[in-house]
Amino acid sequence: MKVLVVGNGGREHALAWKLLQSSKVEQVLCVPGNGGTATLERCINLPLTIDDFEGIRKAIQKHQIDLVAIGPELPLAMGMTDYLQQHDITVFGPTQTGAQIEASKSWAKKLMQDASVPTAKSATFTDNEVDAALSYVAQQGAPIVIKADGLAAGKGVTVATTIEEAVSAIQASFNGQFGLAGECVVVEEFLTGQEASVLALTDGKTIVPLLPAQDHKAVGEGDTGPNTGGMGVYAPAPVVTPEMLTQVQEQVLQPTLSALQERGIDYRGVLYAGLMISPNGEIKVLEFNCRFGDPETQAILPLLDTPLEDLLLACAEGRLADVEVRWKSGASACVVMAAGGYPGDYKKGDTITGLDKAEAAGAVVFHAGTRLKDGQVVTDGGRVLGVTATGHDFDDAFARAYTAVDSIEFEGRYFRRDIGHRVRSKS
Repeated sequence: MKVLVVGNGGREHALAWKLLQSSKVEQVLCVPGNGGTATLERCINLPLTIDDFEGIRKAIQKHQIDLVAIGPELPLAMGMTDYLQQHDITVFGPTQTGAQIEASKSWAKKLMQDASVPTAKSATFTDNEVDAALSYVAQQGAPIVIKADGLAAGKGVTVATTIEEAVSAIQASFNGQFGLAGECVVVEEFLTGQEASVLALTDGKTIVPLLPAQDHKAVGEGDTGPNTGGMGVYAPAPVVTPEMLTQVQEQVLQPTLSALQERGIDYRGVLYAGLMISPNGEIKVLEFNCRFGDPETQAILPLLDTPLEDLLLACAEGRLADVEVRWKSGASACVVMAAGGYPGDYKKGDTITGLDKAEAAGAVVFHAGTRLKDGQVVTDGGRVLGVTATGHDFDDAFARAYTAVDSIEFEGRYFRRDIGHRVRSKS
């Protein structure tokens, strides 16, 4: 079969890499792909943009694609699945209505409340309710969380430690900092504990959790500094015990799927629950995403034993109950290498060296912000690479990952040395 993967990040490189491990997958095409997918055997990058629905449809028909896997949230929120399905194309990824679970935080909150899914207490305000929003914040006190309602490329959340910071975040959102995404804000109680990600696959009827993962969002060591798209991740996250995963299935995933069904939404793809686990083990949903996580996917897929295309097709065709999800033993660790200055301003176009040496050290290097220029891989984004390794335990996996990281050079490269600090030996 032939598969087309939409997107150009580390997640999409990981999807293409995993699909190509199967003898049943003849070829993967990426739109637009990156420097990593450009160098994968049996993989072709197509020079199209992710919002060019018609161009993508023509490419699918020209190359006789059997399955489309949509990586990022934006084309899902724009209705790519709906458009392709109208042309009888098999798609992995929810429809535009289903993608609202990520594209509108207020919509997701209402869904959770209706489904009795545990989540933080919140209130929603539009840009003509400024006074009401500020009054609510003053009543609740700080710390408090301010979220732009729509898609803001991961930058729409402020954890305000003072009332002044919260007021400033609300005003910035209503004054156009996030464009249309910020015309409505969700003000949420501040939760404490450890964050974890549970990505689940669903065909609209059956929902199956993947291995839990734990991401490091802050740019600085010791989980300090501004939030990023993720500086590293590991799986399976011990903070989510097998008993807790059953609880997530029963209290979060199943009720959410049922609530989607009640709304007449046939949701097929990934339902990704971002969780806060309190010190006493209480679970609350921070957010839902409508797609594979990045960088979670880069840590989870290397441990997947079931062929990925079997799972994606089963979800798209409504027969997930017939496919067993199997896992390899061991642990997986991913360390993100970023451009200097990220998540602020950063440079592009710097040559990357040492990739072969990193792979020889036993790692898989997933490209995120890279492109191929004159036969050389150069930087082309903030998060540049996700260096992933597996091992029999976390110490082994992280040792391999960091050995590989140390082999790779590009100007201004930046990475955290303490990814996995909760699961690595202190010695």
